[in-house]
Amino acid sequence: MPWTQDYAALGGSLGLTALAVSIPIVFLFWALAVKGMKGYVAGLITLAISIVDVILVYKMPVTLALSATAYGMLYGLWPIAWIVITAVYLYNLTVVSGQFDIIKSSIASISDDRRLQALIVAFCFGAFLEGAAGFGAPVAITGALLIGLGFDPIKAAGLCLIANTAPVAFGAIGAPIITAGAVTGMGDFVISQAVGRQLPFLSVIIPLYLVVLMAGWKSAKEVMPAILVTGFSFAVAQWWSANYLGAYLPDIISSLFSLVCTTVFLKFWKPKTIWRFPHERGTKEPEVKKYTGGQIAKAWSPFVILTVMVTIWGTPSFKTFILDKLHLVLKFSWPGLDGMIYKAAPIVAKPAVYEAIFKWDFLSAGGTAILIAAIISTFILGIKPSTAVKVFGDTLKQLMYPVINISAVLGFAYLANYSGLSYTLGLFFASTGAFFPVLSPVLGWLGVFLTGSDTSANALFGKLQQVTAEQLGMNPVLTVAANSSGGVVGKMISPQSIAVAAAATTLVGRESELFKFTVKHSLAMLAAVIVIICLQAYVVPGMIPVIADAAAFLH
Repeated sequence: MPWTQDYAALGGSLGLTALAVSIPIVFLFWALAVKGMKGYVAGLITLAISIVDVILVYKMPVTLALSATAYGMLYGLWPIAWIVITAVYLYNLTVVSGQFDIIKSSIASISDDRRLQALIVAFCFGAFLEGAAGFGAPVAITGALLIGLGFDPIKAAGLCLIANTAPVAFGAIGAPIITAGAVTGMGDFVISQAVGRQLPFLSVIIPLYLVVLMAGWKSAKEVMPAILVTGFSFAVAQWWSANYLGAYLPDIISSLFSLVCTTVFLKFWKPKTIWRFPHERGTKEPEVKKYTGGQIAKAWSPFVILTVMVTIWGTPSFKTFILDKLHLVLKFSWPGLDGMIYKAAPIVAKPAVYEAIFKWDFLSAGGTAILIAAIISTFILGIKPSTAVKVFGDTLKQLMYPVINISAVLGFAYLANYSGLSYTLGLFFASTGAFFPVLSPVLGWLGVFLTGSDTSANALFGKLQQVTAEQLGMNPVLTVAANSSGGVVGKMISPQSIAVAAAATTLVGRESELFKFTVKHSLAMLAAVIVIICLQAYVVPGMIPVIADAAAFLH
């Protein structure tokens, strides 16, 4: 029998209902921020609490609650986890083949000035790794690399956490934006465009912010030309790729473009003095191993192939060919859910069925493009098939708990949507009126702090952002994008991010120091994002596209 959502189920009170259904979110905050529970454990318990909560509060049938949860968990595995697994697999192949050492050396040889190394490694290379793999890899790798170059562990980890801000929204080949597009039904392209008109303002600032933080304003002025080249080249490429290519490639393109621009610039410009940390002065710089141009090109080739493959896969014409011409997609109604739930007023004018159609599009999925790039790379890098298979197995083991966490959070997100939880909270937040553009990025910031992932935060709050905006008569694309843009500045203080950074930089047990190092910078950048969102909401609303504009652009 069909079931209709009731957004004020407790005595007709929206506020009381919102309070009751916020229990799982409050628990998740407590579990991670206070209890320090592991992410996947907190995610699974939160999911269990959510199922009980919606059954008791909304009187949602148990079979519907379980079916919606399973539907979301499967989406967490496909296509989100598939993207993450294949991206990390490609990175792991470069490590096993020994080519990653050449990549590191090619970066370290560009300059022996610590300020410039921070720009190249923490900002440019970190952004590249965020785009290719994400989920902790950028901070772990760049932090360890900076320590190898001579950075103090706390400074190395802290700088990499702060640098890993601008690229987070497009991390892991666009996983956060893809998730936002899925849970809201907007599609990822229009959200990519909107985020691409928000984050570039932050991207310009972060390189300067990093150098001032590590060396002071006076020292930063000495390398201002390099800072401007790094920041503006990244921001311009991020804006262009996000608006014209979509969600998959902005990190890859902007990081490589910034890295190339900075490297070329440093061939013709050098700072007057070589800056080192106080404890290094008077010591000799370790010699960097030199490699030929051919060796460097070979080392970087997997990521060049990745860029080409993902570009092809991201084009609408390719997807149309695979899905509509060849019909290589499996679609089916999700059992026990499709057609069984109705949305109600004021979300819709009259009761409307809430569809649940699962789509398995193996060949056209972004993760498959990455897998093909990885397979091609094994031949170029001379990796034996047996080794490649073993690396894939090791990658699955490595990502077992992150995948469980992603699946659990997506299960909660879909349950929140199908039960009406997202709509209840959205209607409640709509009462904030003109204040909501301030609250919108804060929700994203809180989501990433709680989950450690912009992907998970978009799954948690994406629908809520959309519903609230629609209730207030605002452009929902702005608020959904604000969730992702606000979320990126919460990454540096997420318990998961800090744990990864500490583990990679010999700081286990000193996590609180890292948190103190980053928290004030996180709040400062959140304030900057809030200003951007408020300006786009009330001063220059035309900056943000609407869904109809994006659809016209694609066709």
